[in-house]
Amino acid sequence: MKPYSFFLTVVFLLRLTASGQPAIERLRTLPGNYAFAAVDNLEQIYLLGTNNQLKKLNEKGDSVAVYNNVKKLGAASLLDVSNPLRVLLYYKNFATVVMLDRLLSPVNNIDLRRQQVFNAEAVGLSYDGKIWLYDNMENVLKKVDENGKVLSKTPDFRQLFNETLAPQQIIDRNKLLYLYDSAHGIYTFDYYGAYKGRIAITHWRNLRITDKYIYGNDAGRFYRYTLSSLKFEEWPIPEAIQHKQQYIFEDGLLYVLDAEGLSVYSCRM
Repeated sequence: MKPYSFFLTVVFLLRLTASGQPAIERLRTLPGNYAFAAVDNLEQIYLLGTNNQLKKLNEKGDSVAVYNNVKKLGAASLLDVSNPLRVLLYYKNFATVVMLDRLLSPVNNIDLRRQQVFNAEAVGLSYDGKIWLYDNMENVLKKVDENGKVLSKTPDFRQLFNETLAPQQIIDRNKLLYLYDSAHGIYTFDYYGAYKGRIAITHWRNLRITDKYIYGNDAGRFYRYTLSSLKFEEWPIPEAIQHKQQYIFEDGLLYVLDAEGLSVYSCRM
């Protein structure tokens, strides 16, 4: 028997389809040319420009801070704002993590290559200010400190699972660690790296986990999974906001990124 195989794998097979579409109303638009957007739990907005400049705005859209060190490491491949006091930028091509404070001032740079980590696709903030990463070469989940020193790691995933995992996201939420592999689902772990189960959500884009829900979408539909009840719902994406670059769900709000900028909508689902 493989380790942790006694934990329940959560699989939902019945899709509960809601009638109609989400009720949305545009509140404001923040114009600009942005590659990526993020929203923290204080509804503060982070906009990563195509010029690699990072802007932070408050919930009203007023500028709070700017990070402008755009030349040294090139384009960031990942932005994690789950802790408003610690912002994480990951530069995959250089295997480097840049940590910023709440005013987007650099705190430190972590060169993962010094710890022999050369291929980490998924990186994320830990609740305690440390960093989680999935080492694709060793097939293990690691927790590292602010210097990149490995604090803990799981057994080789090839010994735990029949399938080969390649997580694209690591999300620390609700006292659990969620690893999202779009081909296989969401794998959950505790903070000690023990496997807890799998949620059979696959091929979702813009995956977002809140205290109550998991949100996502595909080309034509929005999805919501309720963590407490395992209820699954889906809605067609309203025509006015179809085929956009990025969607971010927050309770009662929907952020939509396209070539014109970031638009904020009230959203009732």
